[in-house]
Amino acid sequence: MKKKIELELTTEEKQLLKSKKIKISQLMDYAPDEVASILNASAERARDINALMEFQSIPSLGHNFARELMDQGYYSLEQLKGKDPVELFHAYEKHCGAWADPCVEDSYRLLTYYIETRDESKRWWHFTEERKAYRAKYGFPTDRPVKPWHELEKYAK
Repeated sequence: MKKKIELELTTEEKQLLKSKKIKISQLMDYAPDEVASILNASAERARDINALMEFQSIPSLGHNFARELMDQGYYSLEQLKGKDPVELFHAYEKHCGAWADPCVEDSYRLLTYYIETRDESKRWWHFTEERKAYRAKYGFPTDRPVKPWHELEKYAK
């Protein structure tokens, strides 16, 4: 499991953890309702924190990827079980309104592989050849967004 998971905790939430002598890394040991109680948080806030922990617990998948999953309405690995990585990737691009860096597709392949196997030895780049072979054979959908991700407003400098 990853050593560093970014949770977007407020200063007040961090102070509550400190006062209860609970380390941020220990939050993974608690159920969502317990996290809500510990942090005086709503069920939705606890759900978000648990989703960030669960998604980032997959080796080489970081905070931004976890946040994008949540922005698409996913809050647990169970919700993603049985999903096709190519379909998830296409849905992600449509959600963003732009085509994504190829490593994002590799990350979706890792995500679905991990859900099925719980194999922590793989990283997103272990799926690059698989993606390249798939794209060489099938290409991309005709309705794929034409704008690249780095031209989106949130990435503009």
